[in-house]
Amino acid sequence: MNPARRRVREGFGRRTAKALLWTSVLLAAAIAANLIGIYRLGSIEGWARWLAGASWYFLLWRLCLYAVTAAGWRWMRRRLLAREPDGASRRRLVRAEIAGVLAIAALECSLLLQVG
Repeated sequence: MNPARRRVREGFGRRTAKALLWTSVLLAAAIAANLIGIYRLGSIEGWARWLAGASWYFLLWRLCLYAVTAAGWRWMRRRLLAREPDGASRRRLVRAEIAGVLAIAALECSLLLQVG
């Protein structure tokens, strides 16, 4: 096998394993947070009431997270366009930006509909 191709395949395996590890850690943390909340409040209903009562704080947290992500995106966008100033790169970025905004809008709309 070509050595360059072997490096790509090995790198893909490590990257995939690292992504799976981080996904597993975050999933375990989310499950643990829910179980601890249910245990501390005594029931699933109590936990659900607490989540509903704290929904504005979670909205504020998400808005801050979106703002930080947008700032990072702008920084990355400037660097990428300075490195690759062609029109194809700009079109790819615009498509990614539209997809990201639509995904966030869909998430926030679904959360808004759940609250009622």
